Amino acid sequence: MVVGAFPIAKLLYLGVRQLSKPVANRIKATARTSEFFRNYVCLPPAQLYHWIEMRTKMKIMGLRGSTIKPLNEDAAAELGAELLGETIIFLIGGGCMVLEYTRQSVNSRRKEEELNETIVGLQTELTELKLTTETLDAQLREFNRVLQSFPVSSKK
Repeated sequence: MVVGAFPIAKLLYLGVRQLSKPVANRIKATARTSEFFRNYVCLPPAQLYHWIEMRTKMKIMGLRGSTIKPLNEDAAAELGAELLGETIIFLIGGGCMVLEYTRQSVNSRRKEEELNETIVGLQTELTELKLTTETLDAQLREFNRVLQSFPVSSKK
């Protein structure tokens, strides 16, 4: 993993992870005390979670048709605040993963482009060398033809 190669990036990543828990705890504390958060953010997801959990448990135990009583307001607010806190931590962790994936993609794309540029440069150089070789070969054949056209004198 490239994060290990760059201590600053790893330090930043760990800092974000460590800060996410106090931020989530602060938001949970606000959610417990604020009426708006309590009634519109914490209670509905908590009641839904409780209903799904109880429905699943009843189906597993074979109990059908039982009505599920909603949680009291304090328990629902506490459960909703916990769900909100866990959601925030999950979103921050997911965001860190997405950022790391994006960074890795950019790095690999950059390396691939550099490799392609190197390959294109080598192919161009090879083409130029082939052309030079063909030119030199043609000149050599011309020199040989000219040399063979001179009369050979025999000295005795």
